[in-house]
Amino acid sequence: MTESTRVDCADCNDSFSRRDFVKAVGGAAVAAGAIPLFVSPGTVQAAPTSKSKAETTVKKFYESLSANQKKAVCFGFDHPNRSKLNPNWHIVDQRIGSSFYEEAQRKLIDQVVKDVSSEDGYERFKLQMKQDARGGFGSYAVAVFGTPGDGNFELVLTGRHLTLRADGDSVKNMAFGGPIVYGHGQANPEKNLFHYQTKQANTVYSALDTKQRESALMPKAPPEGRVPLQGQKSRFPGIAVGEMSSDQKELVEQSIKVILAPYRTEDVDEALAILKQGGGLDKLHMAFYQQGDIKGDKTWDIWRLEGPSFVWHFRGAPHVHTYVNIGLKQDT
Repeated sequence: MTESTRVDCADCNDSFSRRDFVKAVGGAAVAAGAIPLFVSPGTVQAAPTSKSKAETTVKKFYESLSANQKKAVCFGFDHPNRSKLNPNWHIVDQRIGSSFYEEAQRKLIDQVVKDVSSEDGYERFKLQMKQDARGGFGSYAVAVFGTPGDGNFELVLTGRHLTLRADGDSVKNMAFGGPIVYGHGQANPEKNLFHYQTKQANTVYSALDTKQRESALMPKAPPEGRVPLQGQKSRFPGIAVGEMSSDQKELVEQSIKVILAPYRTEDVDEALAILKQGGGLDKLHMAFYQQGDIKGDKTWDIWRLEGPSFVWHFRGAPHVHTYVNIGLKQDT
């Protein structure tokens, strides 16, 4: 994608803190089918660990850094930039493709991206980076918080339309190590790498009856980055999944499988375990928004899945920005 074919938007430059808040489509569907959404107790690996593949690679990367490199891209675990969320920013100035890194170090960073992704997700994220930024993967940046192998740590990759994390469960009760972002700057829905997720979400809307659609469809979406975890005492927009029929719930379940499919199994398992602890599928609400209907075809391009421990805000217009926040909030 050339710069002229991308659609920029003001939200690309809005930042949100944690507190405030390729392959064809068929490949993603196949990957999604392999994910057990709700399984019996004791069969879920609740989270990645410091010994997981991605985290082992993070440790190798950290140990490869010189003292001067560490001064530039390594920080304490509680540094505020670890929690910052933005669809278009660089967590440090040093780009992956610059002379700041040796080729072996670039390969380790690429391996981390591969390790935190499914096979389809890795191909999709790499293509998105190639199309969304001059220099592709090399235009993105990483930082390491904490010391791998010695207490809590997390590697964070940021750039245009992507935030990825590897934390070895250093952030307890938080899927993916914290809120994440993904998207794609292609304005044509049929060419957007994540439009297949909107198609899947809209199978739920299509299955609703007239009264249910009145509950699910809303005129205007909340700000895209407003994805705080609200816990059990809050109210959520849209239709309650717990009030749906069994076949409608199955479509919601399949939608969750599809949107989680780009990520590694360990992070998916943790996300699903947290969803279950937050009350499961029946505690979720699903909302669709009339705002941003790109073709006026009532295939709603902006939608949201939200419950006590789960927020997935998908903004498909003018191009895709998606904010994800999955974790347990302690109600007071």
